[in-house]
Parts: sequence; structure tokens; C-alpha cells
Amino acid sequence: MKRTDYINWDEYFMGIAMLAAKRSKDPSTQVGACIVSQDNIIISTGYNGMPKGCSDDEFPWDRTGEQTKYPYVVHAELNAILNANGRDLRGSRLYVALFPCNECAKAIIQSGVKEVLYLSDKYATTPATLASKRMLAAAGVKTTQLRPGVRSITLDFTPDEEK
Repeated sequence: MKRTDYINWDEYFMGIAMLAAKRSKDPSTQVGACIVSQDNIIISTGYNGMPKGCSDDEFPWDRTGEQTKYPYVVHAELNAILNANGRDLRGSRLYVALFPCNECAKAIIQSGVKEVLYLSDKYATTPATLASKRMLAAAGVKTTQLRPGVRSITLDFTPDEEK
């Protein structure tokens, strides 16, 4: 008999996005993204962080004040699109922890992603998110708030011989 308590594809790919978010150095917001082909093959992942060559230690992480992170940080969705290195994303799905902003929505649309699956929509009423939703809908990109059947997934790196 096979196991029956395995996770489904959406939970698996959202789990990959959440694991990617753990790479973010941002002290206040960690977001990850995972782009998946129509055949359920991972094409790319990304997380919010500084562009390549820009030191995480030399650029600001503050949310307020004279120097903030906002002009510098690359969002998880855009990072995942860029990390695909030109691979064809048409018809793919993008899993992301947080509903995409308007800038990421533009890149999602232009890259050919057909569906965005997200967990949180905490900025739902902001102008940027409203613009994002309008553009994604107009371009025919489906958006789905994921409600996984599992609340959490625990990864245990302990080797079997040590258990």
C-alpha cells in the first residue's frame, strides 16, 4: 500500500517557494517564489534580496528613513523570472508567499506566466496591489490564493543513522 499522507503538487511547490524565502537577508519580510512548468518541473526559484554584486552588508535594509531597502531590493518573483536565464516561461505557474506588486506583475505578464498561486494578500487594498490585480486580470493571468491542506512542513536534516 502506498502512503496516503503525502503533500500535493501545490503544497510541494509552495513549500519550495517558502524554503527559498529562507535565503532572504531582509530582516522584516522574507518572500520566496518558485516557477513551475506545465509538466510540474521546477524551472526557477527566487527570493527577495539585493542584486548580484551588491553586498547585503553595504546596502540598507531599513523600511523607513533617509536610506531604505526599496530602491535596491529585487522581489522574489522578478528574481525567479531572471534566474530562469531566458528559459521559456509561457504557460508556467508561479508560486509565491505574497501577492505580487505592480512591478512584478508586469514582469509576470511579459514572461508568459499563466497562473500565480499565493498565500498572503496582506497588501490587498494598496494602490500597487490593486494595479497588479487589474493588470494580471486584463492579461488573463489567473490568480489563486492557496489554502494548503497542511499548515506546516518540517525538514529534518538528521541522518537516519543518528535517529
